[in-house]
Amino acid sequence: MLDGYRPATGTEAADLVRVRALLATAPDPWRRDIPLHLTASAIVVHPPTGRVLLRWHDRVQAWLHVGGHGDPGESDPVAIALREASEETGLTDLKPWPGPDLVQLSVVPVSAGKGEPAHEHADLRYALATGEPDAARPESPTTPLRWLSIVDALAIVDLGLQPALGRVGALLP
Repeated sequence: MLDGYRPATGTEAADLVRVRALLATAPDPWRRDIPLHLTASAIVVHPPTGRVLLRWHDRVQAWLHVGGHGDPGESDPVAIALREASEETGLTDLKPWPGPDLVQLSVVPVSAGKGEPAHEHADLRYALATGEPDAARPESPTTPLRWLSIVDALAIVDLGLQPALGRVGALLP
């Protein structure tokens, strides 16, 4: 999975080194109780309109992409991203777009909360497409969803997500 990934910055290259070390040393790099663990996420796109779907993350008070932790026994990051995206958006037709390639790998600090100490996510980010954008439904009333152009999405997300959005945007018509 990581062999085809080409980091675009020094930070991304350093994150790749850390993730390779995690994979070489952790029996299960998806376990939530280790200080650095894998997560899988997605930029959901509707290619015909060039829009991306963002989700309000109540815990961090920010508009972000969808995704999260693997469930016990899961190890395929694309499958995890698909499951998480479907759960968080209600979209049932999601598929890797334009293919299953990694869009970005980013190590993200996570503040302590919900009974967990501060830790880091090694987030494996993919692009997933839907043909039914109007079918999107928020997981809960506190996690609204918004379809936005790449330009509008770039204006409201944090700096860490901007490279992934930019890469996905470059693939859109």
